Amino acid sequence: MKTFQKQIALKPKSRGFHLVTSEIEDQFPEIGEIQQGILQVFIKHTSAGLTINENADPTVRDDFESHINKMVPEDQPYYRHTFEGSDDMPAHIKASLMGTSVQIPVTNGKLNLGTWQGIYLCEHRNHGGSRKLVLSLMGA
Repeated sequence: MKTFQKQIALKPKSRGFHLVTSEIEDQFPEIGEIQQGILQVFIKHTSAGLTINENADPTVRDDFESHINKMVPEDQPYYRHTFEGSDDMPAHIKASLMGTSVQIPVTNGKLNLGTWQGIYLCEHRNHGGSRKLVLSLMGA
C-alpha cells in the first residue's frame, strides 16, 4: 500500500463552476504510481466547494451557476454575516450545499472518471483568489 498527500494551489478563478481535473492531475503526478486506489480531494475554504459533473458542454457549468444563484440569492435582509460583502454569506451556504470533498477511484495510474465527468471547483465569491486543495492518494 502506498500513500501520498500533497497540498496544491489552484490558479485564481472567476466566480462560477470551473473544471480543475487537469490542474489536479498536472500537480499530482503520483497518481501514475497507483494501479488500484482512491484519491480524495478536499478544499480548505468555506466559500468554495467541489463536485463532479459534466466535463464536455460548458453550458452545464453556466446552468449550475444560474441555478445556485436562484437557490441562494445575495442581499437577503435576514443575512447577518455580511462584513465581507453581499456575496459572503451566500458563498458559505453554497459551499455547504456543494460539499468540501470528492473521491475518485484510481485505476492503472489514471483517475477513473466517467467519459463525461470532470472535477469542478465551485467558486462562489466574486474575488475568491487562489484556492488550496489537499490531495490524499491511497492504493497499490
